[in-house]
Amino acid sequence: MVQSNAESVDAYLAEAGEERRAALHRLRELCREELDGFTEVMAYGMPAYERDGKSEVAFAGQKQYISFYLLRSDVRAAFAERLAGHDMGKGCLRFKRPESIDFDLVRDLLRATAAEPGKIC
Repeated sequence: MVQSNAESVDAYLAEAGEERRAALHRLRELCREELDGFTEVMAYGMPAYERDGKSEVAFAGQKQYISFYLLRSDVRAAFAERLAGHDMGKGCLRFKRPESIDFDLVRDLLRATAAEPGKIC
């Protein structure tokens, strides 16, 4: 899936490839569990989670990988040791295969994000 035109997260997940759908559902479930007070929206063609109108977390099923966007540089810095060795972009963590997603790490990143507001990169 490249950038989606889906108008809802449900529609986004429905159009995801079967081989990635379960992992994307799990990412959504974690976001909804851990990001209390955030609003789930579609932004830039992917599910995103906003606090005070600003996206802090998003995820997407890309052609070559699943991306988890962590838009808080303070959280990324706090988890630098655990993120070392992972395929990272400026604000995203990329997983080449759904089974390679470290859901425990994702949960911890979400909890740290939810704990307090911070600067968005």
